[in-house]
Amino acid sequence: MLKRFRNLFIIIAVGVFMMISAPSLTEAAIGDRVVANGSSGSDVAELQDYLMTKGGVFPYHTSTGYYGDITEEAVEDFQRKRNLKVDGIAGPQTNKSIQVLRKGDIGKQVIHIQYQLKESGHYHSNIDGIYGSGTASAVRSFQGGQGLAVDGIAGPNTRSALDRLAKRGSAAGKTLNVESTAYTANCDGCSGITRMGLDLKKYPDAKVIAVDPSVIPLGSIVEVEGYGVAIAADIGGGGINGNSIDVFVPNRDNALQWGGVKTYK
Repeated sequence: MLKRFRNLFIIIAVGVFMMISAPSLTEAAIGDRVVANGSSGSDVAELQDYLMTKGGVFPYHTSTGYYGDITEEAVEDFQRKRNLKVDGIAGPQTNKSIQVLRKGDIGKQVIHIQYQLKESGHYHSNIDGIYGSGTASAVRSFQGGQGLAVDGIAGPNTRSALDRLAKRGSAAGKTLNVESTAYTANCDGCSGITRMGLDLKKYPDAKVIAVDPSVIPLGSIVEVEGYGVAIAADIGGGGINGNSIDVFVPNRDNALQWGGVKTYK
């Protein structure tokens, strides 16, 4: 299989992806107000970040800050999974619930708390953006030390305590030289579902790469030479190791032209 070496710039490795918002966007934090289809602002962008953390239901590599039909559908999906009123509106209950991080969550918000837990001496593994057993154990250790209820879930009290003791990861970038191939969901038996839960058959225009999370945390925003800005949302069935990536290309012929093709089922 032909492989090509390409430069990859990690826009978010352990922190916040800084976007320049349009002047018309409302500056607000998630939970400051009720938002629904037609709303826009920084709180909508933050909501979209959380939607990606909860299973990839928001299909874009960066939050747009505009609450359209796709965001409404994603909110409804989250509400359904959490047994909330399914109305597609991000009100107090939905906003509160979506900010609770727990085992199984993946992405930028998980990177934040892993960074904080490491800074406070409770997390000793790689920052990989995956809320697994190691992160849950670190949260329990932190909770015990702070006199909080020990449940391994990063709820409001735990996150407030983390914010008091450690800043969230600041924006960081680095350039890597990576070996890249392409993969496609266009094959018999391929589910098209990434590790972060993004359905690539439903959203074939999504910009996604498969990575080794110990090198590039899941949820990181990256810029790949010749491909563009994408989200590290997949692990390629665990077959990606070290400084290697697979870029998602919906058309198999185009994937072959990239430099080899893989399929993950």
